[in-house]
Amino acid sequence: MYLDILEKVRLRFVDVVEELFGIHLEPPGLGFPPNVDLGEISITNCFELAKQLRQPPRKIAESVAARMLPIEGVERLSVAGAGYLNLYLDRAGLAASLFEARVAADQAEQDRAVRREFRPEAGKVLVEHTSINPNKAAHVGHLRNAVLGDTFARLLRFTGREVEVQNYIDNTGVQVADVAVGFVYLEKKSAVDVRALAEDPLVRFDYYCWDLYARVTQTYQQDYRLASRRADTLKAIEEGHGELATMAEVISTAIVRLHLETVQRLGIRYDLLVQESEILRLHFWKYAFALLQERGALRFEDSGKNKGCWVMSLASEGDAADAHEHENPSSESGAAETQEDDEQDVKIIVRSNGTVTYVGKDIAYHLWKFGLLGRDFGYEPFYEYSGGQRLWRTSTAPAPSDAPAFGRASAAYVVIDSRQSYLQRVVAAAFRELGYHDQAAHMHHFAYEFWNLSLDAAASLGIEPGPEDRQRGYVEISGRRGLGVKADDLIDAVIAKALAEVQERQMTSGAEEQQACARMIGVAALRYFLLKFTRRSTITFDFKDALAFEGETGPYLQYSVVRARNILRKFETDMCAGAGENPAALTEYLRAQMPVAALGQFLGGSEGKDFWELLLLAAQLEMTVQQAVTSEEPAVLAKCAFRLAQAFNNFYHRYRVLVEPEPKRRAFLLVLVTLASETLRRALALLGIEVPERM
Repeated sequence: MYLDILEKVRLRFVDVVEELFGIHLEPPGLGFPPNVDLGEISITNCFELAKQLRQPPRKIAESVAARMLPIEGVERLSVAGAGYLNLYLDRAGLAASLFEARVAADQAEQDRAVRREFRPEAGKVLVEHTSINPNKAAHVGHLRNAVLGDTFARLLRFTGREVEVQNYIDNTGVQVADVAVGFVYLEKKSAVDVRALAEDPLVRFDYYCWDLYARVTQTYQQDYRLASRRADTLKAIEEGHGELATMAEVISTAIVRLHLETVQRLGIRYDLLVQESEILRLHFWKYAFALLQERGALRFEDSGKNKGCWVMSLASEGDAADAHEHENPSSESGAAETQEDDEQDVKIIVRSNGTVTYVGKDIAYHLWKFGLLGRDFGYEPFYEYSGGQRLWRTSTAPAPSDAPAFGRASAAYVVIDSRQSYLQRVVAAAFRELGYHDQAAHMHHFAYEFWNLSLDAAASLGIEPGPEDRQRGYVEISGRRGLGVKADDLIDAVIAKALAEVQERQMTSGAEEQQACARMIGVAALRYFLLKFTRRSTITFDFKDALAFEGETGPYLQYSVVRARNILRKFETDMCAGAGENPAALTEYLRAQMPVAALGQFLGGSEGKDFWELLLLAAQLEMTVQQAVTSEEPAVLAKCAFRLAQAFNNFYHRYRVLVEPEPKRRAFLLVLVTLASETLRRALALLGIEVPERM
């Protein structure tokens, strides 16, 4: 379809230029004229060729234009201005092929059509996201990470790539140790007691640990004896033996299960939980350290400020300039450790006391991701999603025969906040020092900025804005400042407000149906809000803005699909030759009424221009997904979906589809409704948004 036409245009231009001028070009980037009257595709490369050929660009364009056609899907072309090549698509042909692809009843056939469209690269893509410390309830800051990572994985899968989604679990870190300290020394509980507490249906264990963690960190400031327990507890957990290690396992496993339930509310799933405990106990760092030494990537400092440390040089890789931009990197993935460089041109990998820094463990983990470590985890089933999908986690035990083959990726994305940019560059620098330049080039830091709460949103969640907050106009969410909001509390609040809208607008009847509708609308509001902004933008969440049924919101997009479905449903019931509510019968009816020639007659003239612009937006879904993947920016798809929804709603208000008296024209209008509805539905599915039956 559309992507296929674009590729044919690129390749044909390359061939023609080589035939005419003996110059071999890379396939050109294509432009898109501002008005469809000027065509749908534009090539500007004749201006660049003019410098090489010493000819006017228009003369070159005219020579190329004479040889370009035929191209399947292109009706004609013209030379415009000083040397632009403008191509006009076969409108009727594109409409027919798009209709067939969008309404294909067989999902497997739809998937095959998508793969043909994209010609996907070989090799697995690994996406690591969420990575919440398993010591307490997830907070709202984690949601942008999880939604971005989940959406990007959906986009990659849509392009035909094999995708593996991982969630890194720092179950041996200081945060888990602090909760264990709280249970043992403040609450005098044993591992058996904690297990019983975690299994008590009347106790929300992750909320309980949230409060306990806050008590522990406050007590540390007043009681140095308790603070001294942290190091011993951490050591016991890392070594994996004794009562404290058992307690840490109970805490982290119970919390992870609750985290899974939290993110599932937003439609988020994983393939593998990678636990830090196995990285330590299977000695991944030992093998990575040996490899780094063997390749000369590390050096031992026997004098100076870094005496006794193993360090890696960074200046040659261009990273030193950034060494002090991230003096205190922190994240909920366990990366909260002080930047320990004593000089701008080195990064400490192993401290003088023999302990490895976080970035050292991350180097080992990334070597495993690409199949370069020479070691593998054991695996065990951990959780079963609805529909039968298994979630696995790493283990020290041998993997069962039915375990998937994890890792061995050709590309890896790490979704982690922008404060971690320096540490991610250190990992890439280590790969280059090891000679793994191709893998380093395929390591992607999928960075994002933080989000805040509007003053009204903060108040709704029980946070009283201070004077500084009121002056700024928003509240910064900071766990360190004690301004933590649990993710489930925010999701509950969004769904509750959506339920009030459902009931007020009388969208549906019955308490159960109302709850289901409110859940879909609330999730759509939250996910779309987190996706519509570029990931490098700092954003401020407001309930009213996110839940509006007009404007650039998730509910507006859902409502657009419901509107289109209502038209189709009514036609199926009242007018489709007695077919009743039977989408297959409607499809066959439209196929019979709308052969390619009939489609073409409605796509010309001024009115046809409106129809064509709507159809063209629907045709661009695959191209938009490709742009979103290439730019690593899900907001590209979110914006495209909104533009399509706007165009459809303008069409809806202007054309009365069901009362159109002329049968052929009515059938054509129904084709447009079908294309807009199905394309929007697919776009929303890629954004992780379900559409209710009624709104």
